[in-house]
Amino acid sequence: MSSVENDIKALERQRFDAQVSKDLGVLDKIFADDLVYTHSNGLEHNKAEYLQSIRDGSSEYLHVDIEALAVRPYNDGNTAVVNGTVLITLPAKPDGSTNSTHIKYAVVYINKPSHGWQLVLWHAQKQAF
Repeated sequence: MSSVENDIKALERQRFDAQVSKDLGVLDKIFADDLVYTHSNGLEHNKAEYLQSIRDGSSEYLHVDIEALAVRPYNDGNTAVVNGTVLITLPAKPDGSTNSTHIKYAVVYINKPSHGWQLVLWHAQKQAF
């Protein structure tokens, strides 16, 4: 496995951990200013909008379990395309029942000289259980 693959896999774990812990400083560093995130329901956020949704609790994650993660480096190791599946545990439904979603996702990271690896594109799609 290449160093790019190892670096991006570690960054993805760090990103999911930061989403759960609401570590906006880590997320601000990982997300590029021109991030485009298309949620599994079709809603689209830019970086500022998504960080605000974490801040105000409208995007809340209790746990993210990475089920599969594949990294493909391109552009002399300066671009990485990631495909993965995650199981996300969300706050309980109003009736108190368990609330989780199975997501297949794709992201693109760019290695920027001034910032290092940053996520520029993120697309999620709900999967059947």
